Amino acid sequence: MTYKFAHRASQLKENIIKEVLKVTEDTDMISFAGGLPAAELFPVEQLKAVCSEVLTVSGEQALQYSSSFGYLKLREQIVARMSKIGIVTNTKNIMITTGSQQALDLTGKVFIDEGDEIICERPTYLAAIDAFKAYSPNFVEVSMDEDGMLMDELENTLREHPKTKYIYTIPDFQNPTGRTLSLQRRKQMVKLANEYDVIIIEDNPYGAIRFTGKSLPSIKQFDSEHRVIYLSTFSKIFSPGLRLGWICADETIIEKYAEQKQASDLNTDTLTQYIVAKYLEMFDLDEHIANIKKTYLLRREKMLQSLEQYFSKEIKHTLPEGGLFIWLELPESVDAMILFKECLTEKVAFVPGEAFYTNHPQKNTLRLNYSNMNEEDIELGVSRIAKVLMEHYPNK
Repeated sequence: MTYKFAHRASQLKENIIKEVLKVTEDTDMISFAGGLPAAELFPVEQLKAVCSEVLTVSGEQALQYSSSFGYLKLREQIVARMSKIGIVTNTKNIMITTGSQQALDLTGKVFIDEGDEIICERPTYLAAIDAFKAYSPNFVEVSMDEDGMLMDELENTLREHPKTKYIYTIPDFQNPTGRTLSLQRRKQMVKLANEYDVIIIEDNPYGAIRFTGKSLPSIKQFDSEHRVIYLSTFSKIFSPGLRLGWICADETIIEKYAEQKQASDLNTDTLTQYIVAKYLEMFDLDEHIANIKKTYLLRREKMLQSLEQYFSKEIKHTLPEGGLFIWLELPESVDAMILFKECLTEKVAFVPGEAFYTNHPQKNTLRLNYSNMNEEDIELGVSRIAKVLMEHYPNK
């Protein structure tokens, strides 16, 4: 039998995500690979009460089809939460998605024609690359430093690529590097987007998880021409298993997203939307986020201390002020994919950096996640990676 797959299916080769998912199934593995929240912090007991309340009071509605835009009450609650971070909007500008991954996929459906150019950070989120790649764009990468995307390079890139559809950015605790785009660069990005007439996709799943430093306004707050599309999710601040995210954009754009969503899944799980809305009514999500931040800060500190203790000084790493990830740059002779496979035999895993590049990957890089392992396992896991590195690259 010959399977005649569509081109978009054929071009999505087996990638590191499958390897990461396999790793998470091994209970003996110390995994710094996935972006998994700490499962022990999920509000299980509170959700038992919430689910009972939803099914008792609103069971018939919660088990029915619902609007493609999402449950109105939940959209109202999202509007209220966004106002706390300085984004003034209304329910007509909000659409609920099945996780932020669906928002990325719908972005590709709404905006990308084959051969279109889209600009992203170098490196960038690997699942965003896969979501956009299905629609056959040409990726154009812009370099970063510790303050995020370089604006001079962005301007040159926009000048050289006048048909760019949009700029994709993760400004807060970027995945994979953990870096944060500076205030001045946020303003400059919007200025350049206005000047060159391009859209900005601001992907912000981690912004609420800040441990240190000063909170910065979102790029959306500087949006004077309705060209910033803001994506976020409940996955990192509440529960990824509930698969709830949202898009905030101009009403005309939201209508286009809703049309594509109707062709995809009609509506995001109604019961889940009712559950999250009821949780926000009955309990304090900000208190829950505060508990998450306390735990993640301790784990970030342990990972940074362990990197300093077990790794040589020539190995560079980022210093995230929040989020879930630390980015390592190894000596140029080290291939992190080979190191990854060698580390699996020592029961420790990470994500090789090459997965986060759209063009010309920097193979001596890797991403570590600190949210999903306790402090003891973090130190043990880092020591195992260092041991493998020294065994196979003794001068490193």
